[in-house]
Amino acid sequence: MVPPRLTLDGLTKAYGGLPVLDGVRLTVAPGEFVAVVGPSGCGKSTLFDVVAGLERPDAGRVLVDGVEVTGRTEPFAYMPQQDLLFPWRTVLDNTTLGLEVAGVRRRAARDRARPLFAEFGLSGFEGVRPGELSGGMRQRAALLRTVVQDRAVLLLDEPFGALDALTRTDMQVWLSAMRARHAWTVVLVTHDVREAVFLADRIAVLGPRPTSVIQELHVQLPRPRGLSVLTDAEFAAAEARLLAALQRS
Repeated sequence: MVPPRLTLDGLTKAYGGLPVLDGVRLTVAPGEFVAVVGPSGCGKSTLFDVVAGLERPDAGRVLVDGVEVTGRTEPFAYMPQQDLLFPWRTVLDNTTLGLEVAGVRRRAARDRARPLFAEFGLSGFEGVRPGELSGGMRQRAALLRTVVQDRAVLLLDEPFGALDALTRTDMQVWLSAMRARHAWTVVLVTHDVREAVFLADRIAVLGPRPTSVIQELHVQLPRPRGLSVLTDAEFAAAEARLLAALQRS
C-alpha cells in the first residue's frame, strides 16, 4: 500500500475560546485530487491556514510523506482565491516570485518558469503586465507561479471563485487536464458542489463549526474529464450524494 503524501492527524484550533477545528483527520495519496467542502463558516479557511503552516494548531499534526511538517510552509504551494499578481511586475516576473522568495536567483527562476508558459496558455505574454490579461489568464499565471515551486502538495483555496461562470468552467476543464498530465497532489477548498465533483477523486465533507470530516465521497468518473461528463448520469448521482451529505451536515 502506498503511504499517504499528506496526513492531517487530529487538527484542533480555537480562537479566543471559540473552537473552529475539532480533530480534523484526512489523508491524501500521492497524485490524488481531494476537494474539501462544508457549510459556510465551518472553518475551511482556518484548516487551510493550519495545513499550509500559516497558523499553528492547538493540537494535532500535519505530515508529508510520513514526516511531521506542522507549522512549516515549505512542503506546500498555496494558491488563494485572488491571484495576487503584482501590477508593477511583468507576468514572467510574477510567476517567479515564489522562487525568488525561496532564494532562487532571478535569472534561474525565469529559466524555470519560462518553459511552462506555452502549456499554461500564456506564451507571448511573458513581458506584459497583469492588467493586460483576462481573468482566466491571470488565474493561470497565478497557478503557474504556484506549481513552478515544485512543492509536494498544491493547496488551492477557491481559485476560481471570483471568475464568471463561463470562464470558471473553462478553467475547471483546463485544470482537470493539467492535473491529469502532471499527476499533482492537490487539495482544493471549494463551495461549488459541481466543481468538487468535476475535479476531485475524493471529496471530504466538513461538518459545522467546530468542524471535522464527517463523510468522504469517492468520485467514480473516468479521466480526463471534459464538458460531456456534466451530463453523465453518474455525475448527477455524485452531485446528489454530495448535496445530501451537506444538507445532513
